[in-house]
Amino acid sequence: MAANATPGLQIRATKQCISASHDISKLSNISFGFGSKRKSCKDFRSSSYISHTKPIHSFKSVPIKFERMVTKAMSGANEQVPVSGLPIDLRGKRAFIAGIADDNGYGWAIAKSLAAAGAEILVGTWVPALNIFETSLRRGKFDESRVLPDGSLMEIAKVYPLDAVFDCPEDVPEDVKTNKRYAGSSKWTVTEVAESVKQDFGTIDILVHSLANGPEVIKPLSETSRKGYLAAISASSYSFISLLKHFLPIMNPGGATISLTYIASERIIPGYGGGMSSAKAALESDTKVLAFEAGRKHKIRVNTISAGPLGSRAAKAIGFIDMMINYSLENAPLQKELYAEEVGNTAAFLASPLASAITGATVYVDNGLNAMAVGVDSPAFAGLDIPKDNKS
Repeated sequence: MAANATPGLQIRATKQCISASHDISKLSNISFGFGSKRKSCKDFRSSSYISHTKPIHSFKSVPIKFERMVTKAMSGANEQVPVSGLPIDLRGKRAFIAGIADDNGYGWAIAKSLAAAGAEILVGTWVPALNIFETSLRRGKFDESRVLPDGSLMEIAKVYPLDAVFDCPEDVPEDVKTNKRYAGSSKWTVTEVAESVKQDFGTIDILVHSLANGPEVIKPLSETSRKGYLAAISASSYSFISLLKHFLPIMNPGGATISLTYIASERIIPGYGGGMSSAKAALESDTKVLAFEAGRKHKIRVNTISAGPLGSRAAKAIGFIDMMINYSLENAPLQKELYAEEVGNTAAFLASPLASAITGATVYVDNGLNAMAVGVDSPAFAGLDIPKDNKS
């Protein structure tokens, strides 16, 4: 259980003025620091629109400033302390988060928000990354990232080896079984992990799917192989079906599941290929169907969060995450950086009783970028009075 479990979460705003004035000509010098340290908007040096008719060095954006919302733990350390306001209270709940391999990304942020709300945290880590993750955790390399709003450290009750591409031991091919990256680990298929969690803890209340992989993600869809396409579907969408199928028997009624999707499921994102856009579309469709099935049979809610771009280590694989972050800054209704904890806080809400009537939903946490039909930083709109965030 998270140390000094608090009654819930409370959101308060603190002003943090960050300038996002930048020049596209400095794109090659961008450093997004995919480590645990976040970079502010002032580190982004490129415009999100590249004109084919005008010199790229002539395009600059308008400085923006914004308020950052931060999570503030509410006072009180036990269930007998009355809580004011409308708290997110997950005390007594247990969450299994599949897909955490470092302290930089949405999975980790979701774990922190759930822990801050009082939930006990279990983690499933990809087998080849397990040793590094556990070693870093043990040696305190994640301690700074583990700090919760009340000053305590997020506790992870147990880390399980997991490869959600395989449902049971019989599915694992010989080359994987003998792969040295899997040496020393056992019981890491979905059925085995679900059984291990049952033996160790009995039940869970929250299941989080933070898994995605497309071996051919940099290839256009029309050039993607059948093997690459099916691999993306297997790892990024069917893995959620498998996890839910095998964890449902140990989920308490009234529980919740959450997955992570991306706007490429419904809009064209050039460069996000290899079948990954199809996998995300499948995940969103499956969310609706599984919400009906799991709701009727088990009283479990199923939702997915469509998160905006984040400079995580995993996102670096697509090769242009910096451009997507910059595009969002220029074109989203809310001209501000998207923080991982904003997605984490949304997940905590969806997992809580406050969202007891929400299921089968795709919840956008992307500063409103999903609502835009055009990129307003295009030269085509140069003559229009486009609103800018110029708050001081």
